[in-house]
Amino acid sequence: MLWETFKLALQAILRNPTRSFLTVLGVVIGVAAVIAMVTIGKGSTAQVTADVERMGANLMILSPGQMRFGPGSGGGSERAFDLGDVDRIIDQVASVETAAPSGNASLVAVFGNTNYQTRVTGTDSRYLLATDWPVATGRGFATAEESAGKPVCLLGETVRDELFGQADPIGERIRLGAMSCQVIGVLGAKGASSFGTDQDDVVLIPFKTFGRRIAGSMDVGTIYISVRDGYSVDRATNDITALMRELRRIGPGEEDDFSLRNMEQVASMLNSVNTVLTGLLSAVAAVSLLVGGIGIMNIMLVSVTERTREIGIRMAVGAQAGQVLLQFLVEAIVLSALGGVLGVALGLGLAAVGAQLLNVPFTPDPGTIALAFAFSAMVGVVFGYFPARRAARLDPIEALRH
Repeated sequence: MLWETFKLALQAILRNPTRSFLTVLGVVIGVAAVIAMVTIGKGSTAQVTADVERMGANLMILSPGQMRFGPGSGGGSERAFDLGDVDRIIDQVASVETAAPSGNASLVAVFGNTNYQTRVTGTDSRYLLATDWPVATGRGFATAEESAGKPVCLLGETVRDELFGQADPIGERIRLGAMSCQVIGVLGAKGASSFGTDQDDVVLIPFKTFGRRIAGSMDVGTIYISVRDGYSVDRATNDITALMRELRRIGPGEEDDFSLRNMEQVASMLNSVNTVLTGLLSAVAAVSLLVGGIGIMNIMLVSVTERTREIGIRMAVGAQAGQVLLQFLVEAIVLSALGGVLGVALGLGLAAVGAQLLNVPFTPDPGTIALAFAFSAMVGVVFGYFPARRAARLDPIEALRH
C-alpha cells in the first residue's frame, strides 16, 4: 500500500511540474546554502591546519607589548628587543632550538624599469631554520655578510616573478628604496598564509643591513623562536616568559610588556573565529528551509482544495481517513525530499566552486549532507501534516458536492 501511495504522490507532483519546482525552491536554496557554508568552513579549517604544519607547530613568535583588540588597543610604548635578547634566549633556555631577530618595512623594489611594492624583512640565517623555510636556488646569508651588514638579499617567489619573470635573478642587483643590494638566493614558495597574506611577497636582507640602511636603529621588532625536539611548547613558553620577565625587570604581579604566541594558539584562534562565522552563516541559510516548509504547506492546502472532489470519490469507494492523510503526507515528504536531493547537489557544486576561488581544500562532510537531507524530509512531515489532516477530515458527502 505504501508503494501505491508513493506512486500516487509522484503522479500528483508531476501533474504540475513547474508549480512543484517553485514550491521546493526554498528547500533547495536552504539545503544548498547550509552544505556550501559548512563545506567551505571545513575547508578553511583544514587550510589553517595545513598552514600551521607548513610553518611548524614548534614555531613561536615573541613581540613587544600585549596583543589587544578594540578601542585603545594601539599606541603601545613598550621597549623593543635587541640582539642580546635573541642570544640570551638561545643560550639560557634549554627548550629553544634557535631564535632569530626580525624587523619589517614596506619598500619599493626596483629592477630595470620594473617597480614593485613589497615587504623587506631584516633578519639572519637563523630565521630560515626557525620558520623551516628552504632556499630554492642560490644560497643563504654567509656569517661574514651578516656581521658586516653587507647589501645582499634573498627574494620570495612572488617578488622574483614580479621583477624577473622566468629569468634567473642570482647575481643581479636590485634597489630597495635608496639601497642597492645583490640577489644571492630565492626562497622556496610558501603560498598564502591563514590570514590571506602572500608569504612569498618578501625580500630578506641581513638584520644589520636593515638596521643601518633602512630602520636607522638596531631594535628588534619580533623574535622568531623554534622549540627543540623533545620539549613541549608549554614548557618553552614558561621558560621564555620567565627569562623575558627577568630581563625586562617585570616585578611579581605586574603585567607582561611582551606577547608570546605559538602556531597552535594562532590556529586555535582562527579555527574558533571560522567556526562561529560558519555557524552564523549556516543558521541564516537554514531560515530559507523554514520559508520552504511554509511554501510546501501553502501549496498542499491549495492542492487539498483543488482535489476535494477526488478525495470525496476515494472516500466514497472505501478509502479510510488514515489512507487519505497518508497520501497527502507522502506528497509533502516527497516534495521536500526532492528539494533536499537538488539542494545537496547544488550545495556541493557551490562548495566546490567556492573552494576553488578561495584556494581552500574541498572537504565535503557526509554527516552534514545526511543531516541536511534528513532535515529537509522532516520539513515535509511537519509542514505537510496540517494539510493532510485537513484532507482526511473532509466530509465525503460535502466533498462530492464540491
